Amino acid sequence: MLTWADGGAPTRSGRVGAPHRPIIAHDRSQADAGRRVGARRRLVTALFAAATATLLALAATPAPALAGPGVDCPVGQTDCSIWDDVPGRPGNDGGGSDGGGDSGGGKAGKCQWNGREIPCYDDVLGWFNNSDGCYYKLASPQPPETPDGQQAYVATCNGGDLSDQRQVFRDAPPPGFGAPPDPEEIALRLLASIDLRHPRISVAPRKSQGPGLVGLPVWMWANSGVNYFGPLSASDTEGGVTVRIDAAVTHVVWNMGNGVKVTCAEPGTPYSPTGPHAGGPSPDCGYPTGYPKAGTYVVSAVTHWNVHWVGGGQSGDIPVTRGSGNAEIQINELQVVTE
Repeated sequence: MLTWADGGAPTRSGRVGAPHRPIIAHDRSQADAGRRVGARRRLVTALFAAATATLLALAATPAPALAGPGVDCPVGQTDCSIWDDVPGRPGNDGGGSDGGGDSGGGKAGKCQWNGREIPCYDDVLGWFNNSDGCYYKLASPQPPETPDGQQAYVATCNGGDLSDQRQVFRDAPPPGFGAPPDPEEIALRLLASIDLRHPRISVAPRKSQGPGLVGLPVWMWANSGVNYFGPLSASDTEGGVTVRIDAAVTHVVWNMGNGVKVTCAEPGTPYSPTGPHAGGPSPDCGYPTGYPKAGTYVVSAVTHWNVHWVGGGQSGDIPVTRGSGNAEIQINELQVVTE
């Protein structure tokens, strides 16, 4: 389970004690408004279970749209569309590789020949020399006619054309020969090969199911499959360097549509009117004070992934975000009848 340090960065800890509570950020005026409605909430506590029984949310109607500002795609992935599907309804999940990456075997580095990108290393042909367009591989065994002080190489020229292959003798290795691949570039290509999907979100109360009430808790949750939250892993070996990536969501930031942002370390618990927490706040991802004013609010979420890579004696982290579609909440004032 993820817990939070003072600086707002997620840290790992064991699951002990009370369940993790979401972090809620809002301005002072909204906090004051929340306190003003405190007395009103106490009047309606007895009515809450019945009121929320009809407010179980389905996910939003599917509506693919372009991702908004701040939503990034990893290298090689261009499908930054976002949506909010009804749970269980098949749809265009996207988020996967678009078939990108380098051509010709995907080997390390970035080399060009005749306007196209080719691998700088090939398991069969060896290392590419940009200056003459030939791959070079040390001949094995070395031919007996090799001059003293030189080595024999098999040169495959014209960008790796097997019909243009010859043996050459050189005093020194050609440019680029034996250069190790960049492990971070391998990690980026691995990232483009895995499927980090945009979150499917649900809320309760849900506008399409009925209004909620001022001051009552709101529940939020997202699809918790491995492609939505991780963990996902991939590895590859290129030019003798093995790189592994591990991707997982560290936290989710919910925009409640009224200036309040709620940070959750968990996907959230789906609301059930017969569940153990019915009539109360969500145990792991919710807006416990609810909305202080009546109105229609548009809720969205962004999942924050961390992709950790290790290889070639190096390591690093690649942050990736995925944005959801929108879900609407209708909040009404409570009408109290006195005799």
